[in-house]
Amino acid sequence: MARTFKTIAFAASATDEAQKAADELIALYGQEDPDEADVIVALGGDGFMLQTLHRTMNSGKLVYGMNRGSIGFLMNRYSVENLRERLAAAVENTFRPLEMQTVDTDGNHFRALAINEVYLFRQSYQAAKLRVVVDGRVRLEELICDGVLLSTPAGSTAYNLSAHGPILPLEAPLLALTPVSPFRPRRWRGALLPNKVTVDIDILESDKRPVNAVADHVEVKSVAKVRIAESENITAHILSDPDYSWSDRILAEQFSN
Repeated sequence: MARTFKTIAFAASATDEAQKAADELIALYGQEDPDEADVIVALGGDGFMLQTLHRTMNSGKLVYGMNRGSIGFLMNRYSVENLRERLAAAVENTFRPLEMQTVDTDGNHFRALAINEVYLFRQSYQAAKLRVVVDGRVRLEELICDGVLLSTPAGSTAYNLSAHGPILPLEAPLLALTPVSPFRPRRWRGALLPNKVTVDIDILESDKRPVNAVADHVEVKSVAKVRIAESENITAHILSDPDYSWSDRILAEQFSN
């Protein structure tokens, strides 16, 4: 049985294109308070979609994106026509974000969530030195690199792919651990991990080789330790057109030039 969405809240990025689209759609379909709406329609690019998902995380709100940005991999095609019918036919995707817990060099603790990836990168001209521990077992005693990232299937076509990491099917219970410009071990190209593992990364020589950590768009400077695991109780919900599903997009990406 198809869902029906009586009330819609439109959220748009600050670009002229997204704002114009919001005006057109609100004139046609009305505007509801986001807290009360049956569905939120996000207008913009992938960055704005991630921001919207973070704002609605664990609220149970369904988010349907339409591309009014530069990339739009996470978005559906833009059209002002038959929006209610498209929403009713859309496929729901539920994601559990990664939870990043950090301790910086001053002993401060910080926590952030990532739908795409958690990324550690060198802060200075010197390469980072990292120890990688998976479920309490040291897997790499010393990784010398520009950075390393842990990606979800949803984020595997983003920065992970640019760093030559593998594309993961959306349904795969996996995470991709991908190095950025690894120097030692020179031949290490990353690993596929079960999505239930806990990854601890210790920054070696943190005073001499400072490292920052980023969960999606939240950055923590000068970290000493980072723990990453899939959240057990936090979810995000995204709607995609049945003829343009996330699974289809990720599959197509593996055969693109």
